[in-house]
Parts: sequence; structure tokens; C-alpha cells
Amino acid sequence: MTGSVLVTGAGHGIGRAIAELFGARGWRVGAYDVDTEALAGLPGAVTGPLDVRDPAAWHDRLAEFCGGGALDVLVNNAGVLVSGPFTSHEAAAYRRLVDVNVTGVLNGCLAAHPYLRPGSTVVNLCSASALYGQPGLATYGATKAAVKSLTEALDLEWHAAGIRVRDLLPLFVATDMVTGMDAGSIRSLGVRLTPGDVAAAVWRTVHESGRLPRSPHRTVGMQTRLFAAAAAVSPAWLNRLAVRRTAG
Repeated sequence: MTGSVLVTGAGHGIGRAIAELFGARGWRVGAYDVDTEALAGLPGAVTGPLDVRDPAAWHDRLAEFCGGGALDVLVNNAGVLVSGPFTSHEAAAYRRLVDVNVTGVLNGCLAAHPYLRPGSTVVNLCSASALYGQPGLATYGATKAAVKSLTEALDLEWHAAGIRVRDLLPLFVATDMVTGMDAGSIRSLGVRLTPGDVAAAVWRTVHESGRLPRSPHRTVGMQTRLFAAAAAVSPAWLNRLAVRRTAG
């Protein structure tokens, strides 16, 4: 199977790994980022600027990439991170976090919907931080919990139209985003995933058969699978204790 895929935040890290993987396997790739210089070196990809907070920019990029055709896969990857004690940042930093991580995904889903067809897939990059609130990542985790909830709702809402909506929940990934992160959980658990690991998970998610009813959430990496499984069966107080100890 080949088709068309649009990836946001494609200049660096996970987004670039996704664009490169799909391009290498014969897909038509739209790779967009606010940092257009970082998009260099993506042979064959349609590239351009996209601030995911801007609905008009979304409409322009989709029209240029899709024309009158359909979009097979949308990957809402663009995101930012703020870490550290909650009161150590001003409100403006948290507004930007919400604007990019939540509003950006909402804008993408709304703008892309007219181009999606039966068999199309939306993949939202979520995070293991959405499983339970973590000290040092309070607002970031809240934005990813919003993405997780949106994914669940849209997967149900768009099911009749044959559109699948999925999210991926990796733990910490070796990208610039985690450089200098101030959170006890990353010091306890380390960074064990690469952008390539997440790109491969996106590829598997897009190509899964979908014959059996499943959750729309896809964990990435053994650590996240273990945490998600434990959270599903453990009492709330035990989950809370585990997060407190992990976060230090």
C-alpha cells in the first residue's frame, strides 16, 4: 500500500523520521514545519511553512498538497514541551503549549476532514504523560491527555465514514525536546526510544488490519506498555504512588 501522507513538525526529530520512512517506501509526502530550513534534504517531499496554530495556513497547505484529491494519512506530530515546577513558568509559556499541542491538532483534524476518505487514518502524536499527571510535566501532560480524549471521540464519530483516528503514546524519545528537561521521571526512567522507533510505530498503525475492535491508543516501547498495562488493572492509589516515586 502506498498513498499520501501529510506530516507536521517534519523538520526535526520524530516528524522528520516519519517523513523519511514513508518517503523511502514510495509514499507521496507533505512535510511541513515552522522551521522551513530544517525541511531541506527530504527528497521528493512537498515542503513548506506551517504554523499549526493558524487555521488559514492549514487550509492553504492542504489545498496545495492534496489539490482536488484525497489524503490517506494525516500525522499531527508538531508539539512543544515545557517542564519543571508548575510555578516556574509564566502563563504565556503554558498558553503556547496549549495552542500548539491541542489547538494545533484540532485545527489539523478540522481542516483535513474534507480530504479524508474511507480508509484514511489520522495519527495524533500523544505521550505516555497522558496516562497520569506527572510533577514537572503538569501542563504538557494535560495537553496530551486532551489529545488522547480527542482521539477517542473522533475515532467513534468518524467510524461510520470509514476514517480511523489513532494516537501514539511513547515515553521519552531522543530528540531536542528532551534536552535539558526538568522532570524527575526522565531522570528515573531514562531515554530509551529513538525517532525511528516512533516512525516505525506510525507505519505499523497505518497498516494494521483493523479487523478486531481495539482501543485507538497505541503504546510505543516496552516501558510505556508496562505502565499502561499496570495503570489499567491497578487501583488509583497505587498508580498515584508509583508516579510519585518515579517523579521523585
